[in-house]
Amino acid sequence: MMNAKILLLSFILSLLALSCNNSNGDIPRLISGKVIKIKDGDTIEILYNGRPLTMRLAHIDCPEIRSKQPYGKAAKQLASDLCFGDVVKVENENEFDRYDRLIGVVINSKGDTINLELVKAGLAWHYKRYSSDTLYSKMEIVARQTKSGLWADGDPVAPWDWR
Repeated sequence: MMNAKILLLSFILSLLALSCNNSNGDIPRLISGKVIKIKDGDTIEILYNGRPLTMRLAHIDCPEIRSKQPYGKAAKQLASDLCFGDVVKVENENEFDRYDRLIGVVINSKGDTINLELVKAGLAWHYKRYSSDTLYSKMEIVARQTKSGLWADGDPVAPWDWR
């Protein structure tokens, strides 16, 4: 009888632990957390409710760091300079990508929108396949015209083509 009670209690505790996991649960549209890792230019990790939460920066796509695409390291470095160790705000629609990353707009403690700053610096493309935000398109046009970052190269390859 005691083993059955322990087994039942263990099962209930397991269910509770799963229900508290935020990986795909309801997340408020505005959250904040400390940036604890920069995975690449458009992927960061924040500490949210005491747990790591991987974020995919909305509206943009940065050069690939794993496959050594030009400017991948520079995009990661700029993201790090702008927000690593900082407590950031994340605006999101409670949407996750296929890699279980929360998609959102990240704003640092100075009020800079990291997503936009990467585009302005010429270290990210406006990812038009998933975003119709005209501000990102305008920022990319300016970066192209001023030959900022990767736009200094004659014919940069978009990450979705590089992959």
